[in-house]
Amino acid sequence: MYIRKVTHTHKKNRQEYHTYKLLESLRTERGPRQRMLLNLGTGFTLPEEKWKDLANRIEEIITGQECLFAYSEEIETLARRYARKVIRYQGQSVVRESDVHSVVGSPGVEEPDYHRVDINTLENEHPRPVGAEYVIHETIKELELDKKLTALGFNKPALDVTIGVIAARLVAPSSERAAHVWLQRMTGIEDLLETDFSDLSQDRVYKVSDMLLRRKTEIEEHLRVKECSLFNLEETILLYDLTNTFFEGTGKYNGKAHFGRSKEKRSDCPLVTLGLVLDADGFPKRSDTFDGNVSEPGTLEGMIHSLSSPDMLRKPLIVVDAGLATEANLQWLKDHGYGYIVVSRKKKTEMPQGLPMVTVRQDNQRLIRAALMNNQDTQEIELYCHSTAKEAKEEGIKNRFEKRFEEELKKVRAALSKKRGTKRYEKVVEKIGRLKERFKRVARRYEIKVDKEDNTDRVAAITWERKEESSQSGFYCLRSNQLNFKEQELFDIFTMLTDIEDAFRSMKSELGLRPIYHQKEHRADGHLFITVLAYHILHTIRFKLRQSGITHSWPTIRKELATHARISTTIKRDDGKIIHIRKSSRPEPFHLQIYNALNLPHRAGKTIKTIL
Repeated sequence: MYIRKVTHTHKKNRQEYHTYKLLESLRTERGPRQRMLLNLGTGFTLPEEKWKDLANRIEEIITGQECLFAYSEEIETLARRYARKVIRYQGQSVVRESDVHSVVGSPGVEEPDYHRVDINTLENEHPRPVGAEYVIHETIKELELDKKLTALGFNKPALDVTIGVIAARLVAPSSERAAHVWLQRMTGIEDLLETDFSDLSQDRVYKVSDMLLRRKTEIEEHLRVKECSLFNLEETILLYDLTNTFFEGTGKYNGKAHFGRSKEKRSDCPLVTLGLVLDADGFPKRSDTFDGNVSEPGTLEGMIHSLSSPDMLRKPLIVVDAGLATEANLQWLKDHGYGYIVVSRKKKTEMPQGLPMVTVRQDNQRLIRAALMNNQDTQEIELYCHSTAKEAKEEGIKNRFEKRFEEELKKVRAALSKKRGTKRYEKVVEKIGRLKERFKRVARRYEIKVDKEDNTDRVAAITWERKEESSQSGFYCLRSNQLNFKEQELFDIFTMLTDIEDAFRSMKSELGLRPIYHQKEHRADGHLFITVLAYHILHTIRFKLRQSGITHSWPTIRKELATHARISTTIKRDDGKIIHIRKSSRPEPFHLQIYNALNLPHRAGKTIKTIL
C-alpha cells in the first residue's frame, strides 16, 4: 500500500487543488495495476516523509500482521481510523440483523458461512457502546424526526450529525464541544447511522445547531402532532413554567444574558431563561428562551396564544404557579376563554373559619387537608390547603432565623458590659434598627425594649420578648375559574405542575442544560433547543417503559445499556486472507427487558463482513 498526491484543476476558477489517495498494487493478466482503497480527501495534512509509515501500518492492521516497528501515536491513530474505513467500504457482504431476528429476538434462518481459519489469530477491537444509542435512534425514527428534518432540507451528513448531537445530550450530557469528542471517539452510533464520524469537525456540530434553531417552530409542531398521534394524547390541560440557567463566562455577546434571581443560586453569573409548556402527560408542546432577568408574568400570553388555533373546539385548562398568576394574566385568560388553576399570590394565607376540610393526600411524608370555598366577588372557587410537610419546613426555617436574630441581639447586649462596646442609646437603637431591617420577617414577631440609665445617654439593659401569634405555616390557596371542580379533582390537577419541575430537573441534571458555554445568543439558544429535543426523546422512552411497568431512572438505564456494544473481530483464513466482522454483542437480560418494552429487535445495527 502507498499514498499518492493527485493534482486537480477546478472547473470554474481553474485553480489547482490536491487530493490524497490510499492505493494498493495488484498483479493482473494485463500486468501491474493500482486499485484505490480509500480517498483521504483534501484535508490530509500528514507530512510526506510519514506517508510510508502510515501506509505500512494500515496494511498491517488490515492483513492481521504483527506490528514490526513502534509507530508514533499520530501514525497509530490515523492508521486505525483509515483501516476501519477501508474495511467498511470494501465489505463483501452485509446482513441485516433485523432480517434474521424477530422483534422478540427469536433467531431466524441464516445461511451457513463456513471458513477454515486459524483460531490463534482471532482478535477483538474497537468496542463501542451502542445500547442507549440504539434506543435513542429507534425512538427518533418512531417519532419520524429524521423524516421531518430531511423534508426541512437536512442532507444525509447533516441529519447524521444532528441525530448524533441529540444522542450525545442523552448519553453523555455536556456541551456541543464535548459532543464532538464523544461522536469521534466514544460511541457506536455511527454504526447505526452507517456513517463515519472520525473526521467530524467541530464546526459541523455547531452548524446543525444553527439549522435546528432556524426550523424550531416546524420541528416542535411536528413532534407535538406525532406524539399526540402515537400516544392518543389529549391537550385538555397545559402546564406552563419557567426556569433559568447560567453562563460560564460573561455572556457579553448575548443580548439575553442578564444578571437576575437565579433558581440555581448562581446569581453571580449572567442568566438566560427557558419557558416550557407541557401537557398533562408531560410531553413538551412549546419552548422559548427569554432574557435572564425577564418578568415572568409577561411571557404567559405569547406562549399560550401560540398554541391556539382557530379550529380548536375547546381551549385547554391552564395551570401555572404563583409567579405567573397576576391579576392581569388571569383576566387575559378569562377574556380569551381559558380555564385556569393557579396558586394565589396572597402573602398571608389562612384557613377561613367554618369550612369543612377533606383529606386530599396522605402518605408517610405528609398529610394535606383542603377546604373549598366559592368566592362570589371574583367568580372563582378557592381551595385552601394545609400541608404538614410544608408547615414543618416553614417552621424550621422560621426557627432558624429566629435563633440567628436572637444571637445578634445577644451580641448587642453583651457589648454593654465590654470596655469598648457600644453603650450610647442612639447607637444601640441604630444597631437594633439595622438588625430589624436585616431580619424583617422575624423582627416583627419580637417586642424589644431598650432601657436608658438615669440622667445619662447610656443604655442600662436590652430585653426582648417573642409575641404570641397564631401559626399560619403550611397554608396555601389555589384559585380556579372552573366552578364545577371538587376538592380532590382541583388538587390533583394542580399537582401536575410537579411534572414541569421534573422536566427542568431532568434537563439540568440528566441532559446537560447547564452551564452554557456559548457566548453568542443564537448558539446559546441552539444549546437550549437541543436539550428540549433530547427531552422529547427521553420522555417518549420513559412513557413507553412506564406502560410496561419499568420505572428505572434514565442514568440507570443508559449505564446498563452501555454494556451492549459493537465489536470488530478479525481472524485469518487458511488462504492467508483476513475476515473482518463487525457486529453487536449478544444482548443481556437487562438489555432484552428494555428492548422488549420498546418493541425493538434485539440486535443493534447490521453485521458487516469483509474479506481482504
